[in-house]
Amino acid sequence: KNNFQDALSGDDSDFEIIEEPDVKTQKKVNEKKKEEVEEPVLIGCSQIVGKDEVKQIAQHLPPKVIGQNWRLLYSTDKHGFSLRTMYRTMSAISSPALLIIKDDEGKVFRWTGDNNFFVRGDVQSLTFGGGKYGHFGLWLDEDLYNGRSQRCDTFNNLILSSREQFRIHGLEAWAFT
Repeated sequence: KNNFQDALSGDDSDFEIIEEPDVKTQKKVNEKKKEEVEEPVLIGCSQIVGKDEVKQIAQHLPPKVIGQNWRLLYSTDKHGFSLRTMYRTMSAISSPALLIIKDDEGKVFRWTGDNNFFVRGDVQSLTFGGGKYGHFGLWLDEDLYNGRSQRCDTFNNLILSSREQFRIHGLEAWAFT
């Protein structure tokens, strides 16, 4: 007999029926676990986000990077505004990376995870997102000085900044180690 046959024969000792109020309690427990994500150790100093923002970002990261240290690889504050320099400083890493961008209005750019049109880069630009409208969710120029955001499925919103065209005031690339 296997578990499926046990279930059909009425042996439900391995199963538990959860009432609707218990489901809500379980959701609260899961939310509490999310809140308990440890603040990552930063190897380097961010000029864009503070301690509270780092904790907020950490709560939304994929499980495989939660608990890992963040190592600052590139910063416009330290390395200047250059896409080529960013590529060069990041070329040796094989771990996932996190880009944090601050525009001239202090907006934060978020990913919804709705599609796989994620990132494309060359020496002239770095783009994120896409979708059925043919627009990039986020486009950064080669100087990492100008950006553009348009409606796209990847980010599930109209634009990510308060204006379609914006100036980049800072960008940081962090590796998970």
